[in-house]
Amino acid sequence: MQRDEPELQTFKVAFGEALTRTMTRIFYDRNRRSRPIHCPRLNGNHALERLPAALAGDRAFRIFCTPALSRYRTDDHHQLTQRARFHLRHARWERVATLAGEVQAYVYEPDGMCFGTVMLVHGWTSEAAFMTAFVEPLRRTGFRVVTFDFPAHGHSPGRRTNLADCARAMLSVAERYGPIDATVAHSFGGFVSLLVAEGGAPLPRACPIGRFVLLACPNRLADVTRDFGAQLGLSPAAQRIYERHLERVGHRPVASFSSAELLRSANTPALVVHGHEDREVPFRNAEEIAGACPSARLLAFEGIGHRTILYAPPVFRAVMNELAPLSLQMAARPAEPKRSCSSAGQEMKASA
Repeated sequence: MQRDEPELQTFKVAFGEALTRTMTRIFYDRNRRSRPIHCPRLNGNHALERLPAALAGDRAFRIFCTPALSRYRTDDHHQLTQRARFHLRHARWERVATLAGEVQAYVYEPDGMCFGTVMLVHGWTSEAAFMTAFVEPLRRTGFRVVTFDFPAHGHSPGRRTNLADCARAMLSVAERYGPIDATVAHSFGGFVSLLVAEGGAPLPRACPIGRFVLLACPNRLADVTRDFGAQLGLSPAAQRIYERHLERVGHRPVASFSSAELLRSANTPALVVHGHEDREVPFRNAEEIAGACPSARLLAFEGIGHRTILYAPPVFRAVMNELAPLSLQMAARPAEPKRSCSSAGQEMKASA
């Protein structure tokens, strides 16, 4: 049956417009620098459940690697960030070339003699400014404090990143300012710090870290990816495609990645600090990490959540009780020339 002329003309126009929109979308997807890709917000409505598995898995991976699209970023994130950045004004700002591109680092020097270096590592969709509440207590104890923005976070360039690139960036920063005597890491930053200390794939080498303070750190990456997939409504097939992308960039199976295993491999003392009211990373994560590692000690708090752990006075006291004796030990040692992370690592291996 033939269409009449007006109907045929309308069909051609509609088809042409649809084709133009499709090709434009494909072109922009392949040229991300020309225009940012607008992904659905994670608002609990199973945003990708209607897409084919391959497309849903690909899109989930891209959302997962885009900090600005995180469901954990609150509506007042910009205002909170501007307030937190006020505390960066006394730092020495330095751009650091890393294995994952250039990142922004911040260095706080002690007033007197330096007894060691502590690195502060922020979480996903956060930035270094949110860790600055720990700076003054540590600096006054005689530590040099170094913190930095992960790629695609804070003042570091980029829109997308992943666990592997964040670990590569931290490795380069640690090698520049090391040896690192202790690390205070929050949430996803704990994953990254433990990976740097372990030094397995995808990193070219390890950087020894003397001690860990892990704040609200997740244990199994598989739990994180499963919760993320459920939030987007991914089918089992789409979930597997999404996780394969993570395994491709991480060079290890998602199921085998756990903080407990990384800490055990690093064989480093750790204080695991967690709040019972943490709704983003349940308290059982801390129990699993501390229970699996003889070198770990668990410290639990009531009434403290995933973000308030960074500003709670009891947590400050716990961190200082853990690290202040370290500065006294280092102050009692004879003066030594500064060593790099690589040389410190060789010494540790030689003495093992």
